[in-house]
Amino acid sequence: MSAADVVQQHVESVWDADVLPSLMEYIRIPCVSVHFDPDWRANGHLDQAVEHLRAWCAARAIAGMTVEVLELAGRTPIILVDVPAFMPEAHTAPAGDTVLLYGHCDKQPEMVGWREDLGPWKPVLEGHKLYGRGGADDGYAAYAALLAIEAAQLAGLPHAHCVVLIEAAEESGSPDLPVYIEEFADRFGSPSLVVCLDSGCLDDKRLWVTTSLRGLAAGTLRVDVLREGVHSGAASGVVPSSFRIIRQLLDRIEDAETGRVLLPRLHVDIPPDRRAQIEETASEFTIGDDFPWVHDHVQPMETDPVEQLLATTWRPTVGYIGSEGMPDVAKAGNVLRPQTTLQVSVRLPPTCDPTVALDELTTALTSDPPYGAKVEFLDAHAGPGWNAPAFAPWLDAALTDASITAFGEPHRAFGEGGSIPFMGMLGERFPEAQFVVTGALGPDSNAHGPNEYLDVTTARRITRVVAHLLHAHATR
Repeated sequence: MSAADVVQQHVESVWDADVLPSLMEYIRIPCVSVHFDPDWRANGHLDQAVEHLRAWCAARAIAGMTVEVLELAGRTPIILVDVPAFMPEAHTAPAGDTVLLYGHCDKQPEMVGWREDLGPWKPVLEGHKLYGRGGADDGYAAYAALLAIEAAQLAGLPHAHCVVLIEAAEESGSPDLPVYIEEFADRFGSPSLVVCLDSGCLDDKRLWVTTSLRGLAAGTLRVDVLREGVHSGAASGVVPSSFRIIRQLLDRIEDAETGRVLLPRLHVDIPPDRRAQIEETASEFTIGDDFPWVHDHVQPMETDPVEQLLATTWRPTVGYIGSEGMPDVAKAGNVLRPQTTLQVSVRLPPTCDPTVALDELTTALTSDPPYGAKVEFLDAHAGPGWNAPAFAPWLDAALTDASITAFGEPHRAFGEGGSIPFMGMLGERFPEAQFVVTGALGPDSNAHGPNEYLDVTTARRITRVVAHLLHAHATR
């Protein structure tokens, strides 16, 4: 039996017998990220998820492995798995190489709109789809990383020193991770290869590798005009509406007709190689077809496939993801409300400076407020995007070979519209490293939303890909 056959057989059997049952138990844990659960310590859900994954990792048959939970004061914990180099006598790459494999175990909040027979904390397996919050984003990563190492060893494939890092605050912007990377720098070394399993794919027919990620600038925009609500008949026409003031402020940052962001420093020049990559991908894919439109007459903002991909990867966009100050429709009286609050989330191009972007956004929203209203941009925060370095020839060849072995088709690259703050930080810290950012989130997996699911078939194949990449890295 070939090494590839051994890897495939082991991955398939362990996913069936061991990974799926454990992953389903993980989905049941409501371990939402700290931004959404300030009482996370008292509630204990994050600690439960960390312990659940730690125990599974510790039970793997991996030579020399150590598994630890590290927790600095006032920080969320991380799981750190250390695996020494395997069969070093067969390595042709430099001695002391390290591979860093990354994932996270915190989750987005529940969200409304789940199918009647589904729910965020209710794992349901339908064919190759495992429904439930966090299975695809990103609970499967710990399982895939450890199983890939285990399968490589079982197949007699050498690999370099591996460090598997599972954090617990990615969905809050990874605020604790830089502290851990600095504090335990000697444990991480200088990775020459970083494998991140927290991204997506455009189809299930091949390995998709993410070459760019957008950054993020966000905050809570609050407008106050009164100390308390007053009768709308008595006050309207004299007291300005806090909602209308917010509309005026938002018109400073976004064209309401086209959605174009109006702040110049939030735009960047798109690199020619990324534009060429987008044009190639757009010749085969139209991403708008996969969204759950309410009916067939709703029109996307862009209809040209190239413009769609540019809009979701290299252009800034504004989203309004939460609100306060407005009562439920059924309980809304004829009252001029004292305040309106919106959660504003701006996706930034990969190479946009997040600090500069946040400053421009804050200034635009809060300077010279209409009617002298009290305007605040609270909890303002930003995170970097990321633009991958070019693939080294050995990695490009290894990705092609691994994708053909696991999927039957060569790999493809694309830009991702989401954010993984850890990648930008690592890109700055380890500028010589090669990056493989991939994942099992297909176009309709609906991460962060209702009916999120993990494509189990794709996750199995990605596990096999990682095993072969580890071998290629050690023997490059």
